[in-house]
Amino acid sequence: MVNHYETAFVLTPVLSEPQTKEAVEKFENLLTSNGGTILNREEWGLKQLAYPIQGKNSGFYFILQFDAEPAVIATLETEFRRDERIIRFLTTRLDKYAFEYAEKRRNKGKVQPKAEEEA
Repeated sequence: MVNHYETAFVLTPVLSEPQTKEAVEKFENLLTSNGGTILNREEWGLKQLAYPIQGKNSGFYFILQFDAEPAVIATLETEFRRDERIIRFLTTRLDKYAFEYAEKRRNKGKVQPKAEEEA
């Protein structure tokens, strides 16, 4: 059974732009190679952390929304733990209401075509 998931992760701030892109692509490729489908990727950029983590006060924030089998999550989180570029991560399964909200948030800036009125 495929579920909807959202993963937020924070990369260490000492990475260059190509290094951050490579790190994000690594996790996207991990998901797609294991049968997952990436629905959305949000790059929030360099943000201040609420408290120091591993001696760092800031980090690059990313959010991935995807569909995958539950078994893929264990593989993904194992890779997050092994990668020293990741400061923190959190994966949540989205229920139908959270998924609808995420979809609305994703389509917020896009113009939706109006339904034709019936006479």
